[in-house]
Amino acid sequence: MRITSLKTYPVAPRWLFLRIDTDEGITGWGEPVVEGRAATVAAAVEELSDYLMGADPLRIEDHWQVLTRGGFYRGGPVLSSAVAGIDQALWDIAGKTYGVPVHRLLGGPVRDRIRVYSWIGGDTPSDVAEAALAQVEAGFTAVKMNASGALRLLDTPAETKEIAARLAAVREAVGDGVDVALDFHGRMTLPMARRVLPLLEPYLPFFVEEPVVPELTRELAAVTASTSIPIATGERLYSRWDFRPALEAGIAVAQPDISHAGGISETRRIAALAEVHDVSLAPHCPLGPIALAASLQVGFATPNLLIQEQSLGIHYNEHADLLDYLVDPTVFAYADGHVPLMDAPGLGIEVDAAEVERAAARGHRWRSPVWRRDDGSLTEW
Repeated sequence: MRITSLKTYPVAPRWLFLRIDTDEGITGWGEPVVEGRAATVAAAVEELSDYLMGADPLRIEDHWQVLTRGGFYRGGPVLSSAVAGIDQALWDIAGKTYGVPVHRLLGGPVRDRIRVYSWIGGDTPSDVAEAALAQVEAGFTAVKMNASGALRLLDTPAETKEIAARLAAVREAVGDGVDVALDFHGRMTLPMARRVLPLLEPYLPFFVEEPVVPELTRELAAVTASTSIPIATGERLYSRWDFRPALEAGIAVAQPDISHAGGISETRRIAALAEVHDVSLAPHCPLGPIALAASLQVGFATPNLLIQEQSLGIHYNEHADLLDYLVDPTVFAYADGHVPLMDAPGLGIEVDAAEVERAAARGHRWRSPVWRRDDGSLTEW
């Protein structure tokens, strides 16, 4: 079997899909994207395709090594994401070739279902509390919310207390039987993190995600030492080498993104490295159905999986959503906040190729918002 073509598709709301075809009629799908830089990643995939054309798609590990190490310049979000989508598609082809789901090729399932969490939004404590209740009523047992808006380097007591008030309102609304995670998107400085996190401890958040930017990964030990709250990070770390200082700093939850961190192959290795440090895995995935399917395949075969993010109904998904590109959307039928074991070959989903073609004809030019503080200076989005 040989690879005959690689084609990328920019589809709404902000995703990039990849189709790899073979001379035996087996097709694999992947999702290589850096949100806001889809065209850049598509160009990287096109460059890497020179090596892959005519190659045996089942030599997955050898291809991963060549694509990541075969060039003098390595790493970074664009290259790692391009490789991630290719890797997902090759595993999809492998599973379809052997007639088994990818998790069987990874050693078989260690669980029968995977717990997922849902995003909630809202500008006020009452808004997020109402949104959390709606997700609990829909069957979810865990939710995640943005912890704050734009923050100053050291913000006011009022803004600091507002962060705690939002979490307190959600905790009061859903009770202690539901997990509530907070995502800071790297918006706090180290001093601000040390001020805020103790105020959140009485409400026992599931975890606090990205309290500081990834550039400060080596300083995370100061954050983890300042609080009993489990600290999570990893969506902007792209390899096991990137994760090593975060794991050594004492994080509790590793969050590699299967569309950024080298695909199924590298995410699997990051999970194993995290297990050495007694760290749980909660893959980042606010993306499309291919990335979610790939994440779930890894999750079913990973002993230290904690929970899986998924993007159904997330605020980014305008003009398209998670299920719009699937022939059978019931594959992601959540029951009591869980996804049951997926048994179909490959990634376990059937992509609606015709709908992908239609969506790609429209394309998108999604860009990350640019946020500024009240004094006009740039701040983290």
